[in-house]
Amino acid sequence: QVQLVEAGGGLVQAGGSLRVSCAVSGYTFSRAAMGWFRQAPGKEREFVAAVNWNGGTTYYADSVKGRFTISRVNAKNTVYLQMNSLTPEDTAVYYCAASSYSIPRRAVDEYDYWGQGTQVTVSS
Repeated sequence: QVQLVEAGGGLVQAGGSLRVSCAVSGYTFSRAAMGWFRQAPGKEREFVAAVNWNGGTTYYADSVKGRFTISRVNAKNTVYLQMNSLTPEDTAVYYCAASSYSIPRRAVDEYDYWGQGTQVTVSS
């Protein structure tokens, strides 16, 4: 059974930082591209960042480029999203996802497994 469990969300003031993590089990993590998406109330789920199987290639949404960093530790079956210079517009539920592709993907439908999400709230 594949499980993705996010952790690390919370409430932070604008300009602050937060790191969310996603622990994966029951999946060949070391071969899978991983992604982070987010969904704000009343909006569609949107791509945030993705990383290839070994961490050597990363993609970011323009809205987070230069502020967020995705990384992974294959020995721990864990992917991270470091978020800096947060703004209220970053408030959303953040989801991690695993893809059967080994290279990063940006589309929701290119991911096979999803976590339950973790709430990130940025106050002004």
